[in-house]
Amino acid sequence: MNWRRLFAIVLKELRQMRRDRITLAMIVGIPVLQLVLFGYAINLNLRGLETAIADQAGTAGSRALVMDMVATGVIKPVAQARTPQEVMAMLRQGQISMGVVIPADFERRRIDGREAVQVLVDGSDTVVQSAAIQLAQMPIDSARPGAAIVAPRQISVVAFYNPERRSAINIVPGLIGVILTMTMVMFTGVAIVRERERGNMELLMATPVSRSELMIGKVLPYAAIGLVQTTVVLLLGVSLFAVPIRGSVFDVYIAAVLLILANLTMGLLISTKAQSQFQAMQMTFFVFLPSILLSGFMFPFAGMPKVVQWLAELLPLTHFLRLIRGVMLRGAGLFELWTDVLALLAFTVVMMSLAILRFRKRLD
Repeated sequence: MNWRRLFAIVLKELRQMRRDRITLAMIVGIPVLQLVLFGYAINLNLRGLETAIADQAGTAGSRALVMDMVATGVIKPVAQARTPQEVMAMLRQGQISMGVVIPADFERRRIDGREAVQVLVDGSDTVVQSAAIQLAQMPIDSARPGAAIVAPRQISVVAFYNPERRSAINIVPGLIGVILTMTMVMFTGVAIVRERERGNMELLMATPVSRSELMIGKVLPYAAIGLVQTTVVLLLGVSLFAVPIRGSVFDVYIAAVLLILANLTMGLLISTKAQSQFQAMQMTFFVFLPSILLSGFMFPFAGMPKVVQWLAELLPLTHFLRLIRGVMLRGAGLFELWTDVLALLAFTVVMMSLAILRFRKRLD
């Protein structure tokens, strides 16, 4: 063992690592990113769940009850409804997570000790369902004049879409998005870099293919692969875990296509920046980690701080999870979830435009 030669090799590796900005960023960036995400953004104690209130009683006692429920911090009223049917419609469209229905004979029910309040909840998210159950078990009363004293047993929770609280029903649709995000970004992230490393870029430069044609031609084959992956997950989810598809299967595939295109264009943008396939995979990791943690797949979206929620809105997986769970679990149509459809389309257009602008048919 020659210690001088060994030291020279170590020094060479350190200098090479210092020149590789992507690797240097990962050395510092990964622990910082995980510490910030898990310490600040991830919160399992849900607060401020978007809720619709249907107060058909309209009495001082019912209004006081709503104020007491809001004071717990679990719910945040964002809409008023006249009937339970309107609350159900908002639940199906994903506008709210919970609904509080107070019947017209609330006062009589309260005095008789019968069920006086119903909490309607989107049970497709088991964490939200657990928060609703905890809310219903709280003794809600008030010393204010006209306040209603309601025992926990007088508040019932009605969970829709997943009354059995099976985690697979919530996880399997989300897995479609996670798998597509991981594979599509990685596949196209190395696409242009691989052409450069294998020497095929010289052949492409000699052809009359435009930048737009090259980029779109790179995307389309992987889009077909993404649809195959979607089909495999759907078949296994339905056959092994009995995951329902309450909406249109056509809408499911349209949502998958939107995510596939968004991820492929993001991968193309990465490939125009990376200098090697290893760098492309490193940059893909920086995209995949926030996507899986902040999109609402692993941790409840409602429990994140507002600033983190705004950042999560920039991730395609966030919008896809709303689409796929809305279609498969709640039976909603894409026209009812049009905001997330437009978000994915806008993301695709922006990423593809940036990738085309950054790409040059040159070796340098």
